[in-house]
Parts: sequence; C-alpha cells; structure tokens
Amino acid sequence: MVGKYDITLKDMFSDLTDDILSYFLGIQHTKIEELNVEFPRVEMRESDMIFRCITKEGNSIAVHIEFQSDNDREMPYRMLRYAVEIMEKYGLIPYQVVVYIGENSLNMADGLDFNFGKENFLKYRYKIIDVGEIKFTEITQTSYYELFMLLPLMDKERRKKEKELYLKECIEMIKKIPLEQERKRELAARAKILAELVYEEEIIDKMFAEVIKMLDLEKSATFRRLIEEGRKEAKITIAKELLKEGMNIDKIAKVTKLPVEEIKKLLN
Repeated sequence: MVGKYDITLKDMFSDLTDDILSYFLGIQHTKIEELNVEFPRVEMRESDMIFRCITKEGNSIAVHIEFQSDNDREMPYRMLRYAVEIMEKYGLIPYQVVVYIGENSLNMADGLDFNFGKENFLKYRYKIIDVGEIKFTEITQTSYYELFMLLPLMDKERRKKEKELYLKECIEMIKKIPLEQERKRELAARAKILAELVYEEEIIDKMFAEVIKMLDLEKSATFRRLIEEGRKEAKITIAKELLKEGMNIDKIAKVTKLPVEEIKKLLN
C-alpha cells in the first residue's frame, strides 16, 4: 500500500508499462498484451503486472514486474514461484523485475543460488531496480514523462540532503512537462501520493499547494478514487464499531451501505 491510502502500487503504475519496458529494461517492443494471470498456489495474491511482449526481433516473452515499498526477505522464493506459474500456464520465458521504491536501503536478494555438486545446482536471477539510486537528471533529461511521477522517490542522497528543496524542484519539473493538462494533472497527483513514502505530510501539503491549485488536482481520477477509498474506509470503521456493539449485520449494511459479505469478513 502507498501512504495512508488503500490503493495498490499496481493502480499507481498501471500507465507506466511502456516507459518501464523501454527505459528501465531496454526492451523495444512492438506489441504488449496484459496476461490475466491468477496464482492459486502463490500465497493467494496476484502479481502486480505480467505482459506478453513481442520484441522487435519477433521473440515472445512474459514481462513480469513487481513493485515493492519495503524489503521482503522472501522475495526470491515468491518470484521463483511466479516464474514457474508463468511458464506452466503460458509456456513463455519470464523476464522478471522488481521495482523497489522504499525509503530504507535496498536489502533484498536478486535470486537464488544453491549448489549441491556439479550436477545438482540452482541458479535463478531477476532484475531489481532501486528507484532511490536513479539520479534526478537521468529522468528529467529524457522524454519519458510518465516516469516523472517517480521523481520524489529518486536521487536518495540528494533528496536527503536538500529535503523539501528537492521536492520543490520535482514539482517544478512536473509542471513543465509538455503534456495536455489532464495527463499532467494525473502525474502530479500520483507524484504527491508517492511522496508520502519519503516525506512528512506537512511538507508535502506545503510544496504541492501551488500545483494543486494550478492543475486543479481535485479533478484527477486518481484523487477521486482516493476520496472514494477514504469514504469506504470510514464506513468500515463505523461497521466495526457497530459490530462491537452487537448490532445485526443486516442493519449495519443498511446504515453503512456496505455489502453484507464484506461486513461478515470483519468478524474474522
């Protein structure tokens, strides 16, 4: 999850696929098809992004992208299980990458290496991209404008040294992006949300005040979705309190407008 909002990293980065493939992975593609993959054997969770990618050379591969906001010591095992599921279901070789956007220093292995002799070994690797290690100018000197929403998380050393001055420069770069107003508004909204991973809320509100007014950020689809998520979270809080008081589930559903099945889950 990102910050205080009930919004997944997949939602945040859903429009970044082309730029991630081209800029971060160096994969020049001619076609991308999102794969509808469910992983019943992988901890009952869905992968962030999996695409069938046809490269310019005509090779068909499965590009699997995971987003992490914290270090996960189990990541190599989870990624390997994903790789097996992809190969079994689609018969495609997976190109896997973990995009790390956490505030703490990267501390995750990029694969597994078991050796029990010359004929018994396992060497498995995937790519890890530490967004905090990417320099501000590496992105701002390109035309990969969708990636500008990641600027508040980049250039960790400079960010920690300059603090809110760095965030201000990030915002100025987003304001200058030569895109239509609606798209720029969405990128600014997402940049504001991602900034919560590394900045205090007071600083974020102060730095984004002007751009919120200038771009009318409240109109962005991202912000509207977050407002709805906030309303739902408030309803869930009320439902929990009413359950404690012993109110009937059907009555709680009428009061909160939440589905009965969702209220039942709160009992677990």
